Amino acid sequence: MGTPGTRLLQLLSLLQNGRSWQAAELAERLRVSPRTLRRDLDQLRELGYPVSSARGPGGHYRLVAGQALPPLLFTDEEAVGTVVGLRLVAPADPTGAAEGALRKLGQVLPSRLRHQVRAVAASIRPGSRRTPAAADLRLLHTLGATAHAHQDVRFRYAAKQGATASRRVEPYRLVHLGRRWYVLGWDRDRGDWRTFRLDRISELTVPGTTFVPRPLPENAVPFPSHTHDPASRERGVVRFSAPLAVVSERLDAEAGYLEAVDDATCRYVTAPDSWEWLAVTLAAVGVPYTIEGPPELADLSRSLAERMAAAADADQSTVASRREGR
Repeated sequence: MGTPGTRLLQLLSLLQNGRSWQAAELAERLRVSPRTLRRDLDQLRELGYPVSSARGPGGHYRLVAGQALPPLLFTDEEAVGTVVGLRLVAPADPTGAAEGALRKLGQVLPSRLRHQVRAVAASIRPGSRRTPAAADLRLLHTLGATAHAHQDVRFRYAAKQGATASRRVEPYRLVHLGRRWYVLGWDRDRGDWRTFRLDRISELTVPGTTFVPRPLPENAVPFPSHTHDPASRERGVVRFSAPLAVVSERLDAEAGYLEAVDDATCRYVTAPDSWEWLAVTLAAVGVPYTIEGPPELADLSRSLAERMAAAADADQSTVASRREGR
C-alpha cells in the first residue's frame, strides 16, 4: 500500500491522465480500501486539486479544470517533451513566459533527465515557426541523444512510393519544417548527406558504435520540399538588423531557417524556387537587412529597388502634371 505520501502521488498520477476512474478500479490499483481512497481524494482536494465525483452504479472520479494551477506530475518522457517544446518556442516568445517555465522546470529536473534534455535540445535546429506535427517522442529522443553522442543508428525508411529499405546513418541534426520533423544525417551506404522524415522511420536501433563527426555543409539544413540533398540547391543568406523574436513574427521561414547571430541581429538561410519572390519577401519584413549571398539575389534586389523607385517617381510626376493642368 505504501506510505500516505507515496500513495497520494500515485493517485494523482492516475487522475492526471485525463480519464474517469471508477472507485473500485482506483482502489484496486492503489491496493487500498474504498474508505482510504475517499480519504486520499479529500486530501487532494484540500491541496487544491479539483477532483470531481459522480455517485451511483456508474460513479467515477476524475480531475477537472480548476481556478488555479496546482502542481503537476510528469513522467520522464513528458518532462523531456515539455522542456524541448518550450526551448523551441522560447526564442520567438516576446512575453518571456516560455523562458520562465524553462527556468522553473530546470530547477527540479533530476540529473538523468537534464542529460536527456541537453542531448535532444543540442541536436535540434529550428526551421519553422509553425507548430510541429505530432511525432513519436521516443524516436525524437533517441535520434537527438544519438546525434549528441555521435552514435550510429539503423532504421527502415519508407520512400514516397511506399517501398522501405534499411539505412545506416550518422545523425547530426533534428529539424522541423512545414510541421514535420526531419533528421539530417550522413548516409553511410550512399556516402552523402540525406534528410529523413521521422514519420517514415521505423525499426530504429542503436548498435552502440560511434562515428567521428564530419564537417557539416555550409549553412547545413535540409530543404525537404525541394530535395533530399541539402547541398544541391543554392541558398540565399540574409542578415537582419533586428532580433530573432522580431523577424520571426514577420517572416514565415517555411523554406529555410532563422537563427540568432546575437541579441540584435539574426540570419535567414533559404533555398527558394524564385529569387524574385525572395527579394520581395525580404523587403516586406520591414527591418534593415544585408544580403550575404548569392550575387543573383543582390543584383535582382537592386534591380527591383530601381524599378520601384522609378514607378514611385513616375507616379509623383503624373500627380504634379495633373495639378498643373488644373
